[in-house]
This record gives sequence, C-alpha cells and structure tokens, in this order.
Amino acid sequence: MPDLSTSRLGRAGAAAAGLALVACMALAACQSKPAEVRTSSGKSASLLAMETVATAAHKCWFASKDPAFRPYRFANELNSFTGQPRFLLVPAKDFGGRPLLVVQAKGNSPRVETFGPLLSEPLGARINADIARWSSGDNSCAAAG
Repeated sequence: MPDLSTSRLGRAGAAAAGLALVACMALAACQSKPAEVRTSSGKSASLLAMETVATAAHKCWFASKDPAFRPYRFANELNSFTGQPRFLLVPAKDFGGRPLLVVQAKGNSPRVETFGPLLSEPLGARINADIARWSSGDNSCAAAG
C-alpha cells in the first residue's frame, strides 16, 4: 500500500509549483511596455519634438518679454521618465500652482498635444497657432496678437 503522506506532499508540491508559475506569468504581464524606439541621437521622437517646441516657446513668449505671457511662468519638464516630455505654463505668482497650459508629446510620437484652461482664453488661439507652427519645424515667433 502506498504511503499516503508522500503522495499528498507530491500533490501539494505540484500545486505550489503551478501557483508559482501562474504568479510569474501574472508578474510578466504587469511589466512595463517595451522601451521606445530611439532616433540616431538617442532621443525619442516625442523628446525631439518637445525640445523644438519648448525652445521656441521660451524664446518667443518669455525671453522676448512678450507682455501677453507676463502673467505666466514656464516650467520645463522635458526630462520626464514617463515618456511624456512636456512643459507647463503656471501662474507667475504661484509657481507651484495648478498648470494653466500643458504642452506634451507621448511615447515615440512627434505629435504635440495641448490642454488646459488657458486655451479657452483669448490667448488660446495664438498658443495653438504657435504650437502648430513650431511642431511643423518653423521656429519663428509670430507677431504679438
């Protein structure tokens, strides 16, 4: 007659191994997405696009001392590890305050997105026109509107 304690241990061991396998599979499924494709410069397409747009925005809106942008400050967040390089416009008197404009690109896409309450203000049309122009490679500054 077989030793029941040994066969029960065998079944328990097999069950534990099965659970371990399921746990490993679940953990593998939770891993982050594969690394994004990099350009020859080692930068993602989103970072390259955002560097161009952020440089033009800083030059045209802030370094030029454009009065339309005096109430805001530029917060650069291009060195993001989330795959979403971006910059923000925040109130000049509350640098840690809620962003009024977010300009970002995601993953390996050069497509630049904008959102925030500043876009529904009269300045919003100009912001969108500037961002579209800079995203297309034209880094010139438009006449103040």
